[in-house]
Amino acid sequence: MAFPENFINELTERNDIVEVVSSYVRLSKKSGSNLFGLCPFHSEKTPSFSVSPDKQIYHCFGCGKGGGVINFIMEIENLSFPEAVEFLAKRAGMPMPEETNDRESRRRARMLELNKAAARFFYEQLSTVAGQAACDYMRKRQLRPATARNFGIGFAPDSWNSLTEAMKAKGFTEKELAEAGLVRHGKNGGVYDTFRNRLMFPVIDVRGNVIGFSGRILGDGEPKYMNSPETLVFNKSRNLFALNLAKKSKCGYIILSEGNIDVASLHQAGFDSAVASLGTSLTPEQARLISRYTDQVVIAYDNDGAGIKAAQRAIGILEKLDLKVKVLRLEGAKDPDEFIKLKGPEAFRKLLEGSEDQIDYRLRAVTEKYDLSSDGDKVAFLKEATELVARLPGAVERQVYAMRVASMAGVPESVVADEARRRRKRLLSSARKAQEREQTRVDRAPPGGGRTGRYSDPASAAAEEGVIRLLYLEPSLIDEPGLPDTEDFSQESLGRIYSAIRDRLRRGESVNTATLGEELSGEDMSLLVSLLQKPELLSRSRQSLHDYINKVKERREESSQSSDLRALANKYREKKGYEG
Repeated sequence: MAFPENFINELTERNDIVEVVSSYVRLSKKSGSNLFGLCPFHSEKTPSFSVSPDKQIYHCFGCGKGGGVINFIMEIENLSFPEAVEFLAKRAGMPMPEETNDRESRRRARMLELNKAAARFFYEQLSTVAGQAACDYMRKRQLRPATARNFGIGFAPDSWNSLTEAMKAKGFTEKELAEAGLVRHGKNGGVYDTFRNRLMFPVIDVRGNVIGFSGRILGDGEPKYMNSPETLVFNKSRNLFALNLAKKSKCGYIILSEGNIDVASLHQAGFDSAVASLGTSLTPEQARLISRYTDQVVIAYDNDGAGIKAAQRAIGILEKLDLKVKVLRLEGAKDPDEFIKLKGPEAFRKLLEGSEDQIDYRLRAVTEKYDLSSDGDKVAFLKEATELVARLPGAVERQVYAMRVASMAGVPESVVADEARRRRKRLLSSARKAQEREQTRVDRAPPGGGRTGRYSDPASAAAEEGVIRLLYLEPSLIDEPGLPDTEDFSQESLGRIYSAIRDRLRRGESVNTATLGEELSGEDMSLLVSLLQKPELLSRSRQSLHDYINKVKERREESSQSSDLRALANKYREKKGYEG
């Protein structure tokens, strides 16, 4: 195995799953010894995410994800097993083993090394004759050399193979360059540089690793921004540009901008909490990432139709995480960069201080859609605005905004207030019924979120789960005679889990979610944790094990006989057809 068993076991002992999960999820006592919270891996309103202090596992009854503390960090931080181990080791103040044999870990480390070398290459190009165009562009955009150094901004030459040749000279292969998304394969079988004639922004994660690149074209052309493709170390929907810098800010909020230039300009002007999504609209994963560092977000998107639409979408995503959201009104400028250039940093600071609450922003957006001098538009406005008021959580908020809406439309306040109350009553009723349905589903759901319905042979699968569960809980049962072969399992995923547990026990190694995490996929680990949710009477574990084994082998024989009968029937039909 890649890590010594005693190291992994000590690691999990020193990283209590409740403490680790609590730094990402708000947990509360619900029933028994388990703690519950809203699942960080899918959107939900009723807590179905369970953490067991006794078993040191987590399991979501909604989406089915589950595992131990290492699996949790892998999933929530988007890390490989070795990286999650290193993350938890640092948390616990444990030194890492000197050597591991993990192939994927070595590949990731090699890719990060390559990305770092490429970032250095791009930065050095600013000092060349070819890089003069990039320096001119930065001067035009009023980006200072210190800002370029702070962000590691560089230049990709207008050449087919400059980066390729430079990296090959450092010992990197074309295959490694392709896997990192730095080159592409041409029609003639060769490769060419992905980024050419672009201002280059390295994408650096919160741990300081260069995980990818974002290139802005110099002059006209499409696409304006080009990002690295998805790689072993880069997922654009789960990372934010400049969060590695913004997380150090003391201002207490994150400024969410659209482009890399905007972010660099904001940092240069003293607004060091600015970040940007990477060529996509804000994703739920990015929002969860933001929520780890702040509970306040100021949206500073471009002042155009696309920016307004993106802001509306971002508000909905951020609200679900209970983040306080404000929106900038960039009047007289198309984006933050232009605003600062035209009016200066102090004006932008005042704009920040006076930024609109998301409710005001939404109400203004509704108002701008209608001509309130028209009776038809006024009715449509009142319907939409009243719906907005009805959805506000606080009674005082609803009263204040009901008065505002009534004043805008020129109608009595009571009209808006009464309609808002009726709409809110319907909303609450619908929400309550939906919550009751979801809670019933969660409470009644079998372990694994109803996985047995997906099994080809549910009866055999139930017995296979029992074998796995007992071997996991009672390792001494590995010496019992008659244990089934992996081939006896009707479900491949259960066979893989069984094989991993059986083989470890036969080697005299420990079995838990940490040690199995190196061998099992995330899906298989979730399945294992889900079947561990079912209680097992350990006082008669040997008898239960043999009952399960007999059922597995019985179903296997029945399946084999059925296959033989089908084969004979097919052979008979073929013969009759031939004779006929």
